[in-house]
This record gives sequence, C-alpha cells and structure tokens, in this order.
Amino acid sequence: MLRFGDVKTFEICEIKVGGNPGESKTLLIGSIFYKGHKIVEDEKKGVFNKEMAEKLIKEQEELSDKTEIPGLVDVVGMSEEALKKYIEFVASVTEKPFLIDSAMPDTKISALKYVKEVGLEKRVIYNSISPEVKDKELNALKESNVDSAIVLTYTMNVLSSKARIDALQKILPKLEVAGIKKPLVDTFVMDVPSLPAAVKAGIEIKKKFGFPCGSGAHNAVASWKGLRNLLGKEAEKYAVLIANTLQIAFGLDFALYGPIEDCKIIFPAVYTLNTAYKNFLRTKDFIQL
Repeated sequence: MLRFGDVKTFEICEIKVGGNPGESKTLLIGSIFYKGHKIVEDEKKGVFNKEMAEKLIKEQEELSDKTEIPGLVDVVGMSEEALKKYIEFVASVTEKPFLIDSAMPDTKISALKYVKEVGLEKRVIYNSISPEVKDKELNALKESNVDSAIVLTYTMNVLSSKARIDALQKILPKLEVAGIKKPLVDTFVMDVPSLPAAVKAGIEIKKKFGFPCGSGAHNAVASWKGLRNLLGKEAEKYAVLIANTLQIAFGLDFALYGPIEDCKIIFPAVYTLNTAYKNFLRTKDFIQL
C-alpha cells in the first residue's frame, strides 16, 4: 500500500477528494447524455427521457449512500442549447456538484455563463483544461467564478509518464489565470498500453504536487475494437472494471468511469478496495513515497 507525503484534499460542496488511500473515499464520476446515450432523443436540441435520466442519477446516488463513496455526474452536451437544458435538469434532481463537459469549447463557455447567471458556479467542476486551452476559455472560467476543474494532461506521447507531468507543468500557470483553486488531475488514458503510464504519472504527480489524480480509464477499453470480436460484448464490462480500478489500487483518487449505467458494477468494486485500504491502514505497513 502506497502512502504519500504532503497531499491535498479538496472539498467541493461537501464532497471531498484527495488525500491518502484509506483516509479518503474514491470519487466516482459517471457520464450522462454522452454521444450515443439511448436516453437522448435529440442531442442538438437537448430532448431526452427525463424519467430515465432521473432514474440513472438516483441509482448512482443510492449506491453512493450505501457505500459512502461519493458519486458525481459528468454532464455531456453536444450543443449550447442541449448542455443548458441538461444542467438545469441535473441541478434540479440532485444537490451534489456536477461536471460540465463538451467536445466544443464554445459550448462549455456558454454553459459557464449560464451557471453563473443561475447561481450554480460553486457546484460545477469544469471538464476539462488541457495544455492547448485558449485564452478565451481561461477568461470565461475566471469570469464564471468556477474554481474546480479536471486538468487533462494530454500528450501525443501516450506511453510516457514524464510527458504527462510535463503537460501538467504547462497547464499550472493557466490554472491561476482561470481562477482554478481545486484542480483534479486526469492523467490521460487513450488505450490499454497507455494505462501503466497514466497510473505512474498519477503517482508521481501526487508525490510532487499533492493534487488529487485519476483518469477516464474506461477509454482504454472503448478504443479496443478487437476485444469484443475476440471475447464478446459482455467481456467489455469486466475489462472496463479492471481499467478503472487499476488506478485506485495504486492509490489514486478518482475515476471518470464512463457511462452512468456502469455504476452498478463500479461502486461494489471500489467499495471493496476502499474497505481493504481502510483496514490495512491500521497496520501502518505501507510504502512511504
């Protein structure tokens, strides 16, 4: 079991993330309204099945309550109109913080203006800031008063942990410009071979900077087209579970675990790990970093 030195713990609307294994619970984040999500009827206009969406959010919250593992929703939008509708809905059915996410920066900038207008900025985690972020986006963040963000250590050198640390170094000055005081570092998983480098980078970043670290490790399996052909569709669930929990077993702090439907398998698995760490912590038989 790894134990880090001077690590940071951030609190976002009473949700804590960071710290040492066994002392803090892992934060689990499920995505909703993502591209291809069956509950979405029109991704441009933001038309969706509200009953099913609420059911999914409440299902994750029930598991979170039972396990005491914090669970948040990553709200993904394909247009400005859609993302605003999704934010309004999610904010009405849960009191927890949530992430705002889109592949289009302008869509997220519009969402930042909206959350400030309606007084939701302190409940928002921005997803995400990468090394290529533009000044327009940083300025919008500053003006929004959102102070927490996923920091994506994107790199073309996907097999290098050092490249991820270098990417973080490039982003750090930009966080100050954007007013981000609570960064959650995503060590960037693209495929299965990149998993070890992402985990190693997370360990090194926690050791050097103290920031909470994790990743969207489910991407490793989502991009693995040959797995389904080799072992069948059902095998993907178990592969995603291993990809997500690998980083947690090494002491990292959060997982963007993929579709919110997968909460049924990820929460029991992470609860097992958290329970093991909590009890093992009493032995003080850990590796000090």
